[in-house]
Amino acid sequence: MSLSNWKSDEKLVGRISASLRGGNVSHAYIIEGDNCVDKEAFARDFLKAVCCMESPGDGCDRCVSCRKIDHDNCEDLYYVRAEGTTTKSVKDDAITELQENLKKKPNGSRNMAIICNADTMTKRAQNRLLKTLEEPYPGTVIILLSENRENLLDTIKSRCIFYRLSGGEDTGAESLKDASKLVDALIEGEKFFTLKQILSKSVKNREDAFRMLDGLERIYRSLLLEKDPRGRLLKKEEIFMAVSLIEEARRDLIMNVNYNYALKNLVLKIGG
Repeated sequence: MSLSNWKSDEKLVGRISASLRGGNVSHAYIIEGDNCVDKEAFARDFLKAVCCMESPGDGCDRCVSCRKIDHDNCEDLYYVRAEGTTTKSVKDDAITELQENLKKKPNGSRNMAIICNADTMTKRAQNRLLKTLEEPYPGTVIILLSENRENLLDTIKSRCIFYRLSGGEDTGAESLKDASKLVDALIEGEKFFTLKQILSKSVKNREDAFRMLDGLERIYRSLLLEKDPRGRLLKKEEIFMAVSLIEEARRDLIMNVNYNYALKNLVLKIGG
């Protein structure tokens, strides 16, 4: 679909479209969003908006450029994904291959790349990518997709334009409801048995676990910004600590730690 169809992030899309129509195309972007937000689809629509001649800044879904990106047969668009059997991460070799591809003369107007799970890049891979971000090949657009940009080096972040997708209030609504029950139980100081029951009912697999973490992070963010009245029941330090522990649990999941262990360990630490 075109960029304008992302109604859940209408204001953000409006700013992006205006910038692209004005010819302000950066060489690198970080697009952050929860696990339940389809960041890869947004990145494709973003690149369609960059390349489309019929509807620049939005994408027409009809021209050759838009159709090629939609159908995953655009010769100038390269994907990098996390790999590994135990610990999934974007490896140094994958970035090296990308750099070689970006040196090639594009068939169209520019070379483009989408780095999925960019926040899992090894330090070595990030340092290698930094060379490309410092001296980008003319016209190149690189999009880094992330659930938590804090896992990226400051030198990477400083060379990218940052956008965060909210996904709208309805995104992950069920997971948010389950996470809210868990937060209530944690605030009320419920025993571990009760916390474990809530987890067992709502988390059946690793994807559910990631969605639970997304929901918890959104709620604690609201508590911190005082958008949720439950925030009055917690000290700011407790909220900051909870967010830090949620990110620790997310890293454990990415490193293929058993999802039941990761979440039970999380609630034990927050419930303390």
